[in-house]
Parts: sequence; structure tokens; C-alpha cells
Amino acid sequence: MTSDDSDPIGTIPKTGRERRNRLFSLSLSGAGLNHVLTNHTGMSQSTFEDDDLFDEAAADVRSDVEADLAAARDALPASDAIWMVEADNTLGVLNALGQALDTGDAAERLRDAKKWYAMGERADAFDDADDLADQIEELEAVLEDVETAHDHANELSSTVPELRGALDDASEAADADDADGTDDADGAGESGDADDADATDASSETDETGEAAE
Repeated sequence: MTSDDSDPIGTIPKTGRERRNRLFSLSLSGAGLNHVLTNHTGMSQSTFEDDDLFDEAAADVRSDVEADLAAARDALPASDAIWMVEADNTLGVLNALGQALDTGDAAERLRDAKKWYAMGERADAFDDADDLADQIEELEAVLEDVETAHDHANELSSTVPELRGALDDASEAADADDADGTDDADGAGESGDADDADATDASSETDETGEAAE
């Protein structure tokens, strides 16, 4: 049924997910579910309740939330993938860890779950949705931790090579300082030996002069 020009609500699909989405959207928009049903589907509120269409739509929305939550969990990395990695060095470990911590489309699927949950909540479609709220909250926390770890791994992958280069430079500078110190010590030792030799020669000459005078 097509609406007239004075009615902004428009056509309501007769079946399928598009119909359910349209009904929920209109119920949230302030148009009034009874008005929607009476004027655009040919049903009164009582007929709607008798046919349990709203209950079916609510069950479908819950199923959508649960399906999106399950898909988001499946997209998260496996625990073994981030715990067991094979690499020849630290950089290889960090690169492997960064790849293992990729969350795929988990964030997008979680967003879809939250969208359907919010729609169902605002339309008062759930008898009890505390379990869904808890699952969303728990999954959000896990996803945030994984994304944070992923960022840290990527940062370290960039930092470690730079740090290695800086430490190599510092080590080379320290070796050069040690070499300079050794050369200075050798030079000082040679100078001291020469001074001792000069002092010995002078002492010998003094002794010889004294003996001659006697």
C-alpha cells in the first residue's frame, strides 16, 4: 500500500527483514506503532498482537544480536596464535604477534550487534535483555584489550630496530673511548719511564763527580 502525499511514513513491506526493520524504525521515530499498523498494514493493534508479529520481530532482532556477537567472537584471534609464535629474533616475534592480534571484522560485527540491541531496547522489544547487554560489554572489553596489544606490538616493531641501532652506536662510541684511554695510558707510561731513566743517569753522574773529588 502506498501512502498519500500528506503521510511521511511511506510503504511498509509485507514480509521479511525489511518489514521488521521498517516497523522498528517507525516505532522509534515517534510515528507511533499503532498508527503505522492501522494506516499502513490494514491491521489494528489488537490484530497485530493476536498475530504475534511484534513478538516474532523481537525474536528476530534478538537472533540478529546473538548472531553478530558470535561472528565478532569468531573474528577475534585464537589464544594459541598470540601465545605460540616462531621467529628468529625479537623483531620476528613482534611482527608475528602483530599479525596474530589482527581482529578482522570483529569491531564491525560488534557494532552491528550494538545497533540491533539498541533498536530492540528502544522499541521495548525484549522481555529480558540483560544477558545481551552483559555479552556486549564483555566483548567490548576483550576487543579493546586486543586492539591495544596490537598497537603496542606494532609500535615495538618500529621501536626495536631503532633502539638496536642506537645501542650499537653507543657501544661503538664506548669502545672508541676505551681505545683512546689505553693510548693515553701507554703514552703516560712511556713518558714516566723516560723520566726515570733521566733521573737515574743524573744520579750516576753525581756519584761519579763525588768520587772524583775525593
